[in-house]
Amino acid sequence: MTTFIWIAAVVVLVGIYLSWTAGRLDRLHARIDAARAALDAQLLRRASVAQEIGTSGVLDPAASIVLYQAAHEARQAEEDHREVAESELTQALRATLGEEAQLAAVREAPGGAQTLTELTAAIRRVPMARRFHNDAVRAARAVRRHRVVRYFRLAGHAPFPLAFEMDDEPPAAIGDRPAGS
Repeated sequence: MTTFIWIAAVVVLVGIYLSWTAGRLDRLHARIDAARAALDAQLLRRASVAQEIGTSGVLDPAASIVLYQAAHEARQAEEDHREVAESELTQALRATLGEEAQLAAVREAPGGAQTLTELTAAIRRVPMARRFHNDAVRAARAVRRHRVVRYFRLAGHAPFPLAFEMDDEPPAAIGDRPAGS
């Protein structure tokens, strides 16, 4: 009889551990989803402001076309090509707004200072949002690598989390500026 009680206790403890691990994994996946939504919002904000600057007529025509085209591609990119499109937008931002003279031209336009403030904020928030997302992915991957999680299929049918890798280095003229100026 005592053997049966010990076996039942071990089964209950293993069940509690598996339930706790599955719950933890579920919370990590929810955290990834929330971080991805925040990252998508920041990328969309950055692309929208870049498109606004590209259509404002403040920059020279070639720079306007490059910036508008890259922002449009970033907004319309399918999930498989999103990282590349966002990296290309970053490169276009560096090429078109990398010098103080180009920023001054945007700032002097009507509403340009506010637009430039929005763009600076969006450019600064993208790396933070990407870092939060990638940290959540790293934590979920660490839990999913455990044998217990794999053997008991505690991840269910959730896809394996993937990090979002892109070039997010700001233009030199924006990277040197304090926030809000």
